[in-house]
Amino acid sequence: MKENLVKLQNWGCDVEGALPRLINDEDFLLECIEQVSGDPAFEALGECLEKKDTEGAFEAAHSLKGIIANTGITPLFDIIVKIVEPLRLGEADGLEAYYKELLEKRSELQKVLGE
Repeated sequence: MKENLVKLQNWGCDVEGALPRLINDEDFLLECIEQVSGDPAFEALGECLEKKDTEGAFEAAHSLKGIIANTGITPLFDIIVKIVEPLRLGEADGLEAYYKELLEKRSELQKVLGE
């Protein structure tokens, strides 16, 4: 297994679960995870939360949840579900703390990747 995938696994990612979803291609998985770390939906989510745009926030969060789940980034997934589910019900109050935590974990991910 590639060194960065081992680092990601040690950080808490479900590399073994994600690989079959991505045709067991380690390079492709790494490329996808790197794309997730820079996904503009993170910023869109923050902007929508700030504006109290629950529909836009849900779209951004739901998009992130899907790609995060498919790539096995468990540390981010555990947080994004806490954002998506209230938004699904049209509720955005109190999500700023989870959003801040999500950004902190994304920074950790970027450090693990060496970005």
